[in-house]
Amino acid sequence: MQIFHGSSDIIKNPLFGFGNPKNDYGLGFYCTESEELAKEWACQKNNDGYANCYELDTENLKILNLSEDNFSILHWLSILMQNRIFVPKSPAGRSNLDFLINKFSINYKEYDVICGYRANDSYFSFASDFLENIIPVQALASSMKLGSLGIQVVLKSQKSFESIKYIKSEKADCKIYFPKYKARDSSARKEYLENLRKLTDSEDSIYLIDIVRKPELLNEIKL
Repeated sequence: MQIFHGSSDIIKNPLFGFGNPKNDYGLGFYCTESEELAKEWACQKNNDGYANCYELDTENLKILNLSEDNFSILHWLSILMQNRIFVPKSPAGRSNLDFLINKFSINYKEYDVICGYRANDSYFSFASDFLENIIPVQALASSMKLGSLGIQVVLKSQKSFESIKYIKSEKADCKIYFPKYKARDSSARKEYLENLRKLTDSEDSIYLIDIVRKPELLNEIKL
């Protein structure tokens, strides 16, 4: 698998154990299969950066792919909420969070690599709205496809770090890629607000509080 890591620096030898433990999937090396996305991520602070390219040998690696049919958006959300900082604004939000983690938690730390959605600040706010019963689960699932943030490939274990080979680094010009980064985020927010009324007014809308009361409701929807 060819993967790219967007950074302000050229990184030839990623080091296991470094980084921000409060990222989506905890401590790890966050990559994408899209060079263009990596360049946008590299320039998100409006400075030039690099898309560092690597070859990942996936043989003998244990990979958790959250896009597979046996997982839902709620499995992704349970991992996200165990790593990102979320403070419930209401007792219902706290109850929903406890239910989500207890019901949909995955032992993700036993995997070498995780593939799944990326949650920037906009997407994290969508997830927070869902936990507070502001939007239905259908709106959350739809919102994750807005703006085309793509799928992250996150190296989690020492073994995965030993399985990548540095290929090259391509310069990312912030004059080109910072506007693209901002436009992608703005597009997601705009589409989210435009679609929100339609999705929340639907008779088929299911909120997390509904799932807490009747977990079997999940069998009625495709996430």
